[in-house]
Amino acid sequence: MTGSMEDGLLDESSLRKASRQFHVTTNLVLSTSVAACGYFAYGFAAGYSSPAQSGIMDDLGLSIAEYSVFASIMIFGGMIGALISGKVADIFGRRATMWLSDLFFIMGWCSITFGKRAWWLDAGRLLMGVGAGIYIYVGPIYISEVMPKNIRGSFGAAASCTLTLGFSLVYYIGNNMSWRTLALVGATPSFIQVLGVFFIPESPRWLSKIGLEKEVEASLQRLRGENADISTEAAEIKDFTETVQRHSGSTFMDLFSRKYARPLIIGIGLMALVQLGGNNAITSFASSIFRAAGCSAESGSQVMAVLQLPFAVTSIILTEKAGRRLLMLVTSAGTCLGCLLVALGFLFKGYHLSTELTSSMVYTGILLFSVSFTMGMGGTPWIIMSEILPINIKGSAGSLMALINCFTSWIVSYAFNFLFEWNAAGTFFLFAFFCGSVVVFVAMLVPETKGRTLEEIQASMTLLQ
Repeated sequence: MTGSMEDGLLDESSLRKASRQFHVTTNLVLSTSVAACGYFAYGFAAGYSSPAQSGIMDDLGLSIAEYSVFASIMIFGGMIGALISGKVADIFGRRATMWLSDLFFIMGWCSITFGKRAWWLDAGRLLMGVGAGIYIYVGPIYISEVMPKNIRGSFGAAASCTLTLGFSLVYYIGNNMSWRTLALVGATPSFIQVLGVFFIPESPRWLSKIGLEKEVEASLQRLRGENADISTEAAEIKDFTETVQRHSGSTFMDLFSRKYARPLIIGIGLMALVQLGGNNAITSFASSIFRAAGCSAESGSQVMAVLQLPFAVTSIILTEKAGRRLLMLVTSAGTCLGCLLVALGFLFKGYHLSTELTSSMVYTGILLFSVSFTMGMGGTPWIIMSEILPINIKGSAGSLMALINCFTSWIVSYAFNFLFEWNAAGTFFLFAFFCGSVVVFVAMLVPETKGRTLEEIQASMTLLQ
């Protein structure tokens, strides 16, 4: 390799001088809204199995074991989708990949709606998982690549907020309609996005990667407004993309070269540690946890769903105002404290102390964990992942990180009931340990990315090698 990466990559100070502040435009709002439909579809699908359980089991005569397969198989589909998401997005573009994700969701919902046998429902749930696995990569990547630096975090958090909205909505309406009708409702956001992708511009950074210079400028002009001067930003994107591709490989094994060690460690570390913190288990088995502590399962689950929405909205403001790093530190500390409260509550129960104290501590701890995770710890790692990965390895690295996210999520979900039955307090002490590890990990390794262009962030990440 001739020359050093420092000679080739853009100087950060010159990038900052060239960077501009852009205002919110109609196309930016439209692009985020269309992308948000995918988040909503994912949230609705993830929550569907809970309110639909009694109806499906009664109508199709399923056993608990058979329904458990239906509920959990979506995670395996997510692993499949994660494996192919990056490559598909690199080859066909971000819009086409979102469209493909929608097709999997729609086919899955149709299989569930019209299914007469258990395997129809399992196949549908698996297809939805593939769609979700594709989308958890391409959704945040698309939003980060089309947004200007001054509003990128807020719009990314706003899109993530719709995942919480979809998850909460399915709980509220799920008990008031049949499971087949609920499946049709779940397909609606995917149908909207299928149409919407035809009206939004492609990512200018992906267009630059495949060498379509005129299309880069046309896309930026649509996104920034007719009267905006996009020449500097277009040149910046083009120069950085050319430099990275000239100095770097783009095969899967290139991920493990030393110059990509820091972004890879940060991305993989965040995805694994956040999931090992127990969110998927707490979300899926909240009713069982409340009942074990002597709380009202119905009341606890409803309050948890209600509280998530305002805190999800709060994250839209804090992601850009406070910054990704500080938000991760505070919210991961909040989840750690929440798990500690739950662990202590069950520990006191084991010593036959006050039942009211146990129920109060568990109830408070679960709610604290839920709002903290919703406010930042859940969505912020995806924003950071979409910002730190250089364009030439974004596909393969993003797929790897999405796969690790799905795999660790499955491990936690699968093991939770065994661990909880063995030692409830010990299980939540373990979750508290991983949540606390996120605090230490972020403090030591994760940089602040707010107010910087993607090119600035990625240049600094690579130059540090």
